[in-house]
Amino acid sequence: MSQSTSDLQVQQPDHSARRTRLREFQAQLVERMQTARSSESTQVSQLGVLIGGSRYLLHLQAAGEIVSASGITPVPLTQPWYLGLINIRGNLVSVVDFARFQGGAKTVIDKDSRIVAFSSSLGFNCGLLVSRVLGLRNVTEMREHEAGEAQPWIGQRYLDQESHVWSELDLAKVIQQPAFLHIGL
Repeated sequence: MSQSTSDLQVQQPDHSARRTRLREFQAQLVERMQTARSSESTQVSQLGVLIGGSRYLLHLQAAGEIVSASGITPVPLTQPWYLGLINIRGNLVSVVDFARFQGGAKTVIDKDSRIVAFSSSLGFNCGLLVSRVLGLRNVTEMREHEAGEAQPWIGQRYLDQESHVWSELDLAKVIQQPAFLHIGL
């Protein structure tokens, strides 16, 4: 009935191997994003995200690190769409529920939710809560779609082969909006 120590180690889940695989995945994603940023097709490949029920494309030069949506510290007396602060590699980053900022429903944070931080090139420590990161998208495989809502931060719209509408989200224009900058009540 007694088991040896080596038998017990085999039965326990290997958390360090899981962490190593996660780090490798994150390193590969960062490498792919950096390669796409430096290639000539930078405007062609964009990061696809789901915010609320809408699909958005983020230019790779504007999108920074992608992190888990856990560990957000609320800040009192702020707008309902301002979720609080998160620490990303020693930097405090504001987190915004962009779906709610646009007048939609509150984003439910689950296992697929992520925070997409703004690139340091924008000079604005902020991240958007997204329901899901959908990966890199090539707009040359899509066709242009007619304009919809007239928000200043929405660029070109596209229709993919599965009839999903994608909207380019210009983060540089988002941070120029007075309503986005005034988080206090």
